[in-house]
Amino acid sequence: MTKVAFLGPAGTFSEEALQSLAVPNVEPVSCTTIGEVFEAVDRGRAELGVVPIENSIEGSVSATLDGLVFDTQLEIQDERVVDIHFSLVAAPGVTMAEITSVVAHPQASGQCRRWLERNLPGRPVVAANSNAEAVQTAVASPGVAALGTALAAVLYDAEVLHTNVEDYAGNQTRFIVIGHGIRERTGKDKTSLALWMKKDKPGALLMILSEFAYGDINLTKIQSRPTKRQLGDYMFFIDCEGHIEDANVRLALDCLRLKLRDVKILGSYPKAK
Repeated sequence: MTKVAFLGPAGTFSEEALQSLAVPNVEPVSCTTIGEVFEAVDRGRAELGVVPIENSIEGSVSATLDGLVFDTQLEIQDERVVDIHFSLVAAPGVTMAEITSVVAHPQASGQCRRWLERNLPGRPVVAANSNAEAVQTAVASPGVAALGTALAAVLYDAEVLHTNVEDYAGNQTRFIVIGHGIRERTGKDKTSLALWMKKDKPGALLMILSEFAYGDINLTKIQSRPTKRQLGDYMFFIDCEGHIEDANVRLALDCLRLKLRDVKILGSYPKAK
C-alpha cells in the first residue's frame, strides 16, 4: 500500500485530486491542515501528499509555497488540475432566510465572495480548515451554512441550497503531489524554482528573466513572496517548461547559481494534461 496524505476529511477537492493519481493500492491519510500534509510526508508517515498550490480565482496557496520553500526539503512529484464547483449547504430543513453565518475554507470564501455578498449580505464568514470540515460544522449547527463539495454534502447528510456558487465560470485549482526526489524526465515536463537575490538592485528581475529568455525557456508563472527575514526582502517563485536535465534548463540554472544567493529546485515533474 502507498500511503498518500491529503487535506481532509473525506469529501474535499484534495481527495478528488488524490483519486485521480495513477498510484496503485493507495491508502489515504487524512490531515487537518496543509502543514500537517507536509509534516506527514516529511516524517515518513506517508510516502506522498496532495495539496492545493494555485487557484484560477484566488491565486497561490501561501501555506503550500511555505511548505515547499521554508519548512521541508520535499519536491513536487506531479500535478493535477481539478474543476472547482462549490455548493452552499446546510443542515436538513434549514432555509436561506434562516442562515445566520457561513463557514468555509478561506480559499473557498475568496472564490465565492461576490455570490455571498449578493445572496447572504451581512452574514459573517467563519474560517474552516477544509471544505469538508465546513460541511460537517454546518450539519451540526442549524442556521450555519457552508461552502463545500457536492460529495461532502452527500457524505455528511447535508442539504444543498444552491450549486455552482463560485464567482467565475472555469474555476480550477492546481494540486501538486509532494514527495522525495526528482522525477525522471518525460519530455513533457515542468520545473518549479525558488530564487533568492543577493541584494535588491535595479535590473535584478530582468537579469533573472534574461537567463530563461536566452535559453528559449517559457515561464508559466512568476511570483514574488517575502523571505520572512525583514520587511521589503523578497524572493521569487518561478514555474518554467522543461526538466532540469534538459540542456537549456540546466544551463540557465547554472548561470543563475552564479548570480543569485540561492536557487532551490522545488521539483521537475510531468505537466498536467
